[in-house]
Formats: sequence, C-alpha cells, structure tokens
Amino acid sequence: MSFFEFLKPKKKSQESAQDRGILVFEHTSEVIRAESVLKASGRKIRVMGPPPEIQSGCDLVIEFPLIEELKIIRTLKEAGVVPRKIVPVNSPLLKPVNLFHIKDFGQHLMVRAANMKLTIDKDTKIIVNISGGGCPDVPYLAQEMVGQSLSEAPKPREIGHTLCGYALQLAYEEMTRRCLL
Repeated sequence: MSFFEFLKPKKKSQESAQDRGILVFEHTSEVIRAESVLKASGRKIRVMGPPPEIQSGCDLVIEFPLIEELKIIRTLKEAGVVPRKIVPVNSPLLKPVNLFHIKDFGQHLMVRAANMKLTIDKDTKIIVNISGGGCPDVPYLAQEMVGQSLSEAPKPREIGHTLCGYALQLAYEEMTRRCLL
C-alpha cells in the first residue's frame, strides 16, 4: 500500500450500525411470524441472534433498516404481531446459523443447521429422521414430517415455534435446494 492510499478516506459500508435496528419479541414464534409478514411485504430484514446485553436464552431478533421503522411497525401492527421493543444496533449481531453441515451416508443425506438435523432417503426423497435441539416442539416436528416426501412434508416454519424449528427450516431449505433442483 502506498503512502497516498493510506491517506485516502476509508469507504463506509452501505449500512453502518447506526442505520440498523432490531425488533425484539417475547417469543421465537412471534419472530418467525413477523419475518414471514415482513418478507411478504417486500421488506429487507434478517433474522439474527441478539447482542449479549439483551439475550435471555434461545433468542432471535429481526434486524431492519432504521429508516423503515414506521412502515415496518405499521405492517406488523396490521398483522397483529407487535415487538416488545425496538433497539438501535450498537453491538454485533450473531447469525443464528453460520453454515450447514452436509453428510452423505450412501443411501441417506443429512443436512445439519445449528443443532437440528434433517435426513432423507436420496432415492425417494422421503424424510427418514429429524433430530437434535432441545426445544419442546422437536418431537412434534419429527412426528409431522418423518415418513413424508421432502416436497409434501409441512414446512417447519409453519408448524414449529422455537429456535429449533427455525433451524430445522433452514436445514429443510438447504435440503430442498440440493435435492429438488
């Protein structure tokens, strides 16, 4: 790097921390519902893990551009999903799932997102196992999805209400991308 390059002002990222806020909800199921409502309305949002100072367990928050706060709140109120609080982003947010782990067992393929695992039969695309997590809805998710084809099984986000259900949805989406292209 030359001396003159060192003196050039650094380019700012398109969205600084001061440009973002987070919506904090009472329950994960509300985050999942709010995400659906906001994405359906065309809003640019992300589901993230909260900063440590407001974390209270298996939490998720919705990150959004602060400039859209009034429109987002109006959209959520119309849908009957109201956040507990709105906080400007001052700390780094955590991605709920950074990457997927894919394991090929020959006849079966498993995708893991966070602690949730979804396994299918590669030939039939039938879901053969759902496991992981520690949330109370995991047995219900497994009961409703195992034995069904990937294309016909209910989406985890439609029947799950916890962080585990959210992680399983991410595994389901990745498995669908890999198998139903």
